[in-house]
Parts: sequence; structure tokens; C-alpha cells
Amino acid sequence: MLLVVGRIGRAHGVRGDLFVEPLTDEPEHRFADGANLTTDTGQTLTVQFTKWHSGKFIVHFVDVDDRTSAENLHHENVSVDVDPMQLPEDPDEFYDHQLAGLKVQDVSGNVIGAITEVIHLPAQDLLAVALADNREVLIPFVSHIVPEVNVAQGFVVISPPPGLIDDSEAIEVRGDE
Repeated sequence: MLLVVGRIGRAHGVRGDLFVEPLTDEPEHRFADGANLTTDTGQTLTVQFTKWHSGKFIVHFVDVDDRTSAENLHHENVSVDVDPMQLPEDPDEFYDHQLAGLKVQDVSGNVIGAITEVIHLPAQDLLAVALADNREVLIPFVSHIVPEVNVAQGFVVISPPPGLIDDSEAIEVRGDE
């Protein structure tokens, strides 16, 4: 299974270096010298070297030796082939494909829906959950709302605050009367 690990940005300099936005918590592993990556268009790129410059990640690929070649890769995503059951090294991290499809249950064990997508935002990640009544809700993927993730058994447990799933539980806020 292909796992997107980065997005190629603009060229840096005239020798083929590229700014790359890492989309992985393991850039030193995924972009190690000699690592093979696949672009959206199916091109295989081999990492020659990486470096950080002013807080930005720069990658030089084998046979991408000039600015023109580098610019042709702008906006491409790069992926690695991983075993679908492989987990990240950190036990509190998960790949999106491992979460999609998991059952969502409340702390009492009642199944309330299934995860359809993981949405990555700057502040936090959200789980898009399709409920049994065909509504979709967005659940903040934080430990106090999602206290348990069990990929092996195919479920996550949520402890939603009032109003997150059922509007009837929402706390009514009134202005001065």
C-alpha cells in the first residue's frame, strides 16, 4: 500500500534541490539516503541526500540535477510502499488508512458509527464519522475525547462532550434577559 509521506514544493537553487513538505512524523526514516519514493504520476525517485535550511526540509533526488528537472516535480506527492498492518514506532500514532473504517463506540460500548476519513488541520486532527442515521460528525482526535484506539480489534472509543454528536444534549447558552 502506498503511503503519502511528502509534498514537493518549489526548486531551491540551480542544482536540482527541492523543498519538500514532510507529511510524516518520520522524515529521517522515510527520506533516508537511498530511499525510493513514488510520485503521483508513478515516477520513482531515489533520495540522494536531505538537509534542513532555515527550518525547511530540502531533498535532492538522484538524476534531478538541474532547476528545470526539479521544477517539473513541483506539486507532486511522494509515497512509500508500506505493509498495511505496519504501525508507526510511537504507540500513540496511526496511519490514516488504519483508522478509516474502524467502528466508533461510546464508553459504554454502543456502536455509533464508523470513521470515514482523517482530516489534518493545523491545530489538530479530526475524525470524520458516519453515524447510523446517515449524518456525519467531526470528532477532534485528542486523547480526552478519543481515549482508546484499537486497530487490531477494529474500533475506537469516544467520550464526546455534550452536543458534539447529539444536539439535544447541547448546553443552551442564553444572553441577558
